Amino acid sequence: MKKIAIINGPNLNLLGKREPKIYGKKNIEIFINLLKKSIKNLAKIYFYQSNHEGEIIDIIHNIGFEYNGIVINPGAYTHTSLAIADAIKSVSSPVIEVHITNIFSREKIRKKSFITEVCQGSIFGFGLNSYELGIISLLL
Repeated sequence: MKKIAIINGPNLNLLGKREPKIYGKKNIEIFINLLKKSIKNLAKIYFYQSNHEGEIIDIIHNIGFEYNGIVINPGAYTHTSLAIADAIKSVSSPVIEVHITNIFSREKIRKKSFITEVCQGSIFGFGLNSYELGIISLLL
């Protein structure tokens, strides 16, 4: 059975302010639990929440060699972080970048993203279902 990690970072609202719980922590936990149940025969899902860039980098380094894939929503750090891109380059697990807000609010960030270049794929604008699409792409 494949082991897949989901890393959820902080998000930006449409005004560009950080909102670590833009969808509500409880809502994302409910979504992740339903996701785990729906694909329990295909993969084991592990969930990590972090609102700090350094913690995201530490998580990537700690899990990057023991998982069959990582689905990461770097959130507010997508457009600024060469450090997250370097962390992704240093691990063997394939990484899929997802964005849980709509594509239009992410257009400027998408053009400046440093991590897109080092990921195996990017998914923009499908809400929390971006995580499902990311996992499915790792299972194919």
